[in-house]
Amino acid sequence: MTILKHISHIAAVIVLGGTLIACESAQNNPKQAGGALLGAGLGALLGSNVGSGKGQMAAIAVGALAGAWGGSEIGKSLDKADRAYAERSAQNGLEYAQAGQAQAWKNPDSGNSGTFTPTRTYKAADGQNCRDFETTIYVEGKKETGTGRACRQADGIWQIVQ
Repeated sequence: MTILKHISHIAAVIVLGGTLIACESAQNNPKQAGGALLGAGLGALLGSNVGSGKGQMAAIAVGALAGAWGGSEIGKSLDKADRAYAERSAQNGLEYAQAGQAQAWKNPDSGNSGTFTPTRTYKAADGQNCRDFETTIYVEGKKETGTGRACRQADGIWQIVQ
């Protein structure tokens, strides 16, 4: 399957799955809608790395729906300020922290908090500097954890790629 076709399948799943959840939640909470769309995209991306053929499409669909639900749940409670704290912590952690060194953040207004911990640093096949990471978010006392991979872009910004 070509990259372009692969991306178009992922985009279709994100649009369909994410839109259904986001439309429902957007009426009540725009943060929940944004979280659902972001979660759908990340879930579809993770699902695209599983299997091949029809099995891969099923994995993309399941990943998108699971991601949309998870993102929706987190988005219910995270506001712009929470996301700004978390993003700043992630960028600082990716740029400056040693592997295993957690970068903490806390929004004093909402009480939500989290950590961002780079776990491995390496060069990708294309020469990009990349880092694997773990993240934990505490929303209203509930703990959510995740892992991923980020690579430094040409402009110096770290972008989550998986």
